[in-house]
Amino acid sequence: MILKKQTKSLIIRVIILALALTFLYLPIMTLIVYSFNESKMVTVWTQFSLKWYKALFNNSAIITAVGISLTIAFMSAIASVIIGTLAAFVMVRVHKFHGESAFLLFMTAPMILPEVISGLALLLLFVTLGDIIPVFSDRGMITIWIAHVTFCSAYATVVIRSRFVELDVSIEEAAKDLGATPFQIFWRVTLPLLWPGIWSGMLFAFLLSWGNFPLSLYTTGVDNTVPKWLYSKMVAGYTPMVPTLGTMSTLGAAGLMLLGALTVYMMHRRQGRI
Repeated sequence: MILKKQTKSLIIRVIILALALTFLYLPIMTLIVYSFNESKMVTVWTQFSLKWYKALFNNSAIITAVGISLTIAFMSAIASVIIGTLAAFVMVRVHKFHGESAFLLFMTAPMILPEVISGLALLLLFVTLGDIIPVFSDRGMITIWIAHVTFCSAYATVVIRSRFVELDVSIEEAAKDLGATPFQIFWRVTLPLLWPGIWSGMLFAFLLSWGNFPLSLYTTGVDNTVPKWLYSKMVAGYTPMVPTLGTMSTLGAAGLMLLGALTVYMMHRRQGRI
């Protein structure tokens, strides 16, 4: 009787898991399959072909958009991690201070606000500053970088803060007892222990910046990012290079996630946590 109940429970769990995985990954698998379709029609399968991958690499507009997106994502990830590390340090290590609640609210507000509202607010800000600071009048790499850092730094802060909370304070206290200065404690003790969280936050911020569309739409001028290019092609008229570029972005993101997971695992193993 007990064995039957366990078997029934296992079957139900397998069915639920299968439905969840199908719901999540069937659209992605469909996108990947049709990226190898030779036909120009999205709903008609003719035969397997690499035709659109070759066309993708020969399209200068796509190459430019990918270069801009990679540059912005990398710069945004670096800046977001720096801001996130400092903000997490203040939240966890600094004792109660005046305005702590407001500080926490401002750091996490971009996670709560709709991206369209944030993009519109930043657009109005850049238009106003454009009359004073010429660099903001021509919206491009700088404005989109600021917008993405504003958005991604909140997520990086949350990830790094969770790692900060897990740290053993006794290790820092031992370094202090041995005569280390606060800067030496942070640089030689705290920061190495934070690397798994920093790396995770950087990877998270990179992927968020890479795939962000609303902020890119509002804060860029003529420069095209990958999400803007995909949107423009879907509006102007479907092209088979859309699923091709989407497949490459998906596989690239999956590869980065696996690399990030492997790196975090190796860091934990080196620190003796695994």
